Amino acid sequence: MSRDDLIQLDGVITRILGPGIMEIHCDKDITVRGRLSGRMKKFRIKVMVGDRVEVSVSPYDPSHGLITFRHK
Repeated sequence: MSRDDLIQLDGVITRILGPGIMEIHCDKDITVRGRLSGRMKKFRIKVMVGDRVEVSVSPYDPSHGLITFRHK
């Protein structure tokens, strides 16, 4: 699946569940488990509870996704 097929959602991080896994409450009242994307790990971008992030979610399984951007 390419990046163009993924659904982009905005949300707020509500909990840190483990090493690199976070629970995100999205704008459309959806709760998603997400992990940091490869570039965010590569450039060591820190994400904390309360941060506003952008999540890429598969249309086939919208329960988990990749955190692709942290808003300032």
